[in-house]
Amino acid sequence: MFPNLLKTVTFMGRHVIGRSLSSGNQLVPLELSFNVYDMVQSASHGSPVLVLHGLFGSKYNWNSLSKAFHQKTKPTRKIYSIDARNHGDSPHSEVHSYDHMVTDLVELHRKLNIKKASVIGHSMGGRAMMLLALKYPQLVDRAIIVDISPTTGLGTSNTDIPLFLQSMQLIQIGADQTIHQARKIADEQLAKIIDAKPLRDFLITNLVKSESDGSFRWRINLDALEQNFTTGVARFPDCSAMQYTGPTLFIAGGRSDYIKKSDIPTIKRLFPNSEIKVVEGAGHWVHSEKSAEFAKLVLDFLNA
Repeated sequence: MFPNLLKTVTFMGRHVIGRSLSSGNQLVPLELSFNVYDMVQSASHGSPVLVLHGLFGSKYNWNSLSKAFHQKTKPTRKIYSIDARNHGDSPHSEVHSYDHMVTDLVELHRKLNIKKASVIGHSMGGRAMMLLALKYPQLVDRAIIVDISPTTGLGTSNTDIPLFLQSMQLIQIGADQTIHQARKIADEQLAKIIDAKPLRDFLITNLVKSESDGSFRWRINLDALEQNFTTGVARFPDCSAMQYTGPTLFIAGGRSDYIKKSDIPTIKRLFPNSEIKVVEGAGHWVHSEKSAEFAKLVLDFLNA
């Protein structure tokens, strides 16, 4: 079934494979939504690339870069840009941890009949990809980790994430508003606690209008993310007994503190075949703030 499906998908085709939900703390996989980029016809293909966004993000944040990666990898690689659980078009669940996210990714490998893939993950998605490589190294060809480290805690710029989640829950918008009006209302209310307009704009990309009754909702599961933030997002599992020896590239923003000098020994212990590149002038969202520099680093690494 899946080999045939992969041969017939169109460029940037959108897929949702199932809607199963997990319950309790059991590691029950969710079947994730993703976009696939597979337009370039080539006689030779490298292993596919799985891309996973960070907290509050979605697969659409990686649209332009995924196109570029697909078109410029040599040999050509199919790119899958994925929505994490409790984000985008993927199912919601009351549980959210890196172990759960890895279970989802392993299920995606199985469903798509992917034997081995290169992986790219930003922030929360980077930690999920790190844990995937550490727990299931046979599934990962090479790893690119964007502005996050395998240590507990997050950079200082995101210390108020629980407050962001609580504030988003308090926003109320009438169904008679247009999406443009609703986003303006949300921006005005979020501005009371978040000074940075780019950050507010990023959060508001998750506001959507229901086609059935016109009501507004958040695509992300605010309740689950708030309840699981401390243990499921801010804390990386203890992986001291694990190691991924495949090629690994860490890309850090020069203005970000999500990868600290004190993290380097841990990075080198868990990922001995790793290198760290710093993109000067970029903050935490390296891939959007310095997209050209970021894309070159990724392509050089994938094409090596």
